[in-house]
Amino acid sequence: MAIDQDVKELLIMGDLDIIIRQAQGEWETRDVELIPYRQHVEDLGKKFKSIEFKYIPRFHNELADVLATLASMLPYPGNAHIGPLEIQIRERHVYCNTVEVEPNVQPWYHDIKRFFKTKEYPEQASGDQKRTIRRHAIGFFLSGDVLYKRTPDLNLLRCVDAEEAGRIMYEVHVEVCGPHMNGYILAKKIL
Repeated sequence: MAIDQDVKELLIMGDLDIIIRQAQGEWETRDVELIPYRQHVEDLGKKFKSIEFKYIPRFHNELADVLATLASMLPYPGNAHIGPLEIQIRERHVYCNTVEVEPNVQPWYHDIKRFFKTKEYPEQASGDQKRTIRRHAIGFFLSGDVLYKRTPDLNLLRCVDAEEAGRIMYEVHVEVCGPHMNGYILAKKIL
């Protein structure tokens, strides 16, 4: 592809040190199955003014892993043109931007939870609004002071306000369990 676009200088980055060193000629390629590939890389390298291979450790290459995962999930549209991706670097993690706390505002599920506890509606609720609250309440479950939303596959989703959602997102992504759910968070989810 780089040859078709008349690229003269090429920088190739990879996270396998052995492959990068073999491509640079620092190490010998001994595997019989890899020798033709090594020769092909040398032949292609002659078509460029300069070619550089750079090793990037995998833990410094998270973006490449994400892009590779994304590429493996999407079918290539054949002859269609795929434009460049625009990637923005943010000051803080993306989950911090998803939860916005509004001061002195009740959570979205406040009226449903109040209906479960006291069977009361908001003071200025019309007949249609009362009927809507009753209809929504069918899909929820109150356990103590915690409200859960029932899902079609019989799971219960805990209803949380913006502050608790922020705390959960922080625990999941940074502090307690890193990017993947471990036993602690799984136990909290089950409870």
